[in-house]
Amino acid sequence: MHITKVVIKNYRCLHNSTIDLNPNLNVIVGDNECGKSTLMEAIHLALSGQINGRAIQGELHPYLFNSQIVRMYIERLNKGHVSPPPPILIELYFADDTALSKMKGRNNFLKLDVPGIRMLIEFNEGYKAEYADYIKDPSLIRTVPVEHYIVRWRDFADNDVTARSIPIKPSFIDASTLRSNGVANRYVLDVVKDSLTREEQVSLALSYRQMKDRFLADPKVAAINSGLEAKKGNVSDKAITVSLDSSARANWESGVMPHLDDIPMTLIGKGEQSAVKIKLALDIADNSHVFLIEEAENHLSFSNLAGLINHIATKRGDRQLLITTHSSYVMNKLGVDSVLMFMNGAAIKLTALDPKTRDYFLKLPGYDTLRLVLSKRAILVEGPSDELIVQKAFHRKHGKMPIEAGVDVISVSSLAFKRFLEIAEILNIRVDVVTDNDGDVARLQQKYVDYLNHAHISIQYDPDETAKTLEPQLLKANDRSVLNDILGTTYATNDDLLKFMKNNKTEVALRLLETDKAWNVPGYIDRAVA
Repeated sequence: MHITKVVIKNYRCLHNSTIDLNPNLNVIVGDNECGKSTLMEAIHLALSGQINGRAIQGELHPYLFNSQIVRMYIERLNKGHVSPPPPILIELYFADDTALSKMKGRNNFLKLDVPGIRMLIEFNEGYKAEYADYIKDPSLIRTVPVEHYIVRWRDFADNDVTARSIPIKPSFIDASTLRSNGVANRYVLDVVKDSLTREEQVSLALSYRQMKDRFLADPKVAAINSGLEAKKGNVSDKAITVSLDSSARANWESGVMPHLDDIPMTLIGKGEQSAVKIKLALDIADNSHVFLIEEAENHLSFSNLAGLINHIATKRGDRQLLITTHSSYVMNKLGVDSVLMFMNGAAIKLTALDPKTRDYFLKLPGYDTLRLVLSKRAILVEGPSDELIVQKAFHRKHGKMPIEAGVDVISVSSLAFKRFLEIAEILNIRVDVVTDNDGDVARLQQKYVDYLNHAHISIQYDPDETAKTLEPQLLKANDRSVLNDILGTTYATNDDLLKFMKNNKTEVALRLLETDKAWNVPGYIDRAVA
């Protein structure tokens, strides 16, 4: 059982979103504040009825509503157009499984005859009189009246649902919530509690209460209490004693502290806390059908992250996983073809990637593919020398560095160029490839034949086969005296100067980047930075 589609309207930053999900793995990437976390929160809310660990009915507040739609609502009121306040809609469409047949129907926004659930947070008509009074003076209204809302949680067959009645169970793991030691302790304790049977929880509660009884029976504690009782009448008419709290709020959960190797959880490093949270939740979530994991890479070193990602890939089995990430390693390791590029409330899939490309990044997860996926325009170069020259060429043409103009210059092995271009083609990203001709233009053209006349991908090279790489191209574009002056050399022949440049590639590029003296950019690089 899995989620095939999500429809979200007016929830936080997602005004009007329809997202198609992969049945197994969904690696969700996107810029900050693009709505990745909101999507995860909305899915969990629709499956569990909870937000921040509490029932949505008790957590309704104005900031759950999309700010754009709230602003439009207030503007309409101020223009004299009376209408109900805006609703929030979250719908989860499930795969057509016989186990979900009772939830099948067309009670959904898309009118599809499939199983699913919808959570509608809307104006309660029972508050018409109170609402009329609320909007009497629109100039005073700053937000929506959440006190007049009702939460309707139903399936697509129009039956009321609860978290217990929904067959698809979620497991929400947010490694980014380690904001305090108390949060980490509370989370791990909750996971530990979920792993215990009812009998084990009862036994633990009984042992905890007996421990309190033994505390009072201790002779030293009894002596202290006798001394305190002697103060009766001085500070109170009642006897004062010390004890352990045995009220309902002070159960074993509030007094027990998880430990790792006998060290309290709150004193363990945040990276270890993060990994423990995720692994514990995965290990005990045998009854979960959907895993929602936020930023698994939080606080982890590269080696520990590698181990955690392998654990996630193994433990999820064939169950559906949604994971947000800012890490190229996570994205490549789990599968580039499972990426959902999240932007403007929509998700673009990379499922059309050639299997060879998918396997390429899976085997070599070090490639910074996320930079390309998130870029609006990119220039791919073969190494650090090319990168420095392109940076300088761009600055000279536009008066700013590429990154300041939203252009990402990415150093990539030439063997990976075509793999990156597959991603760029699917996501419609403008890309220029700056490449050497390596003395064989015909071979180069054959290699990139699919991109030589492409709408948003261009292959920039010089057809002069005598200038195979960057250094002879620089010498071809500039007089020897100019380069000698910039590099601080005095070579009398082009051959000697070229030999120096080839033996000191990065140093030469760095001096050309830093100099204020004029020099000519090779034509193919100049075209790439246009």
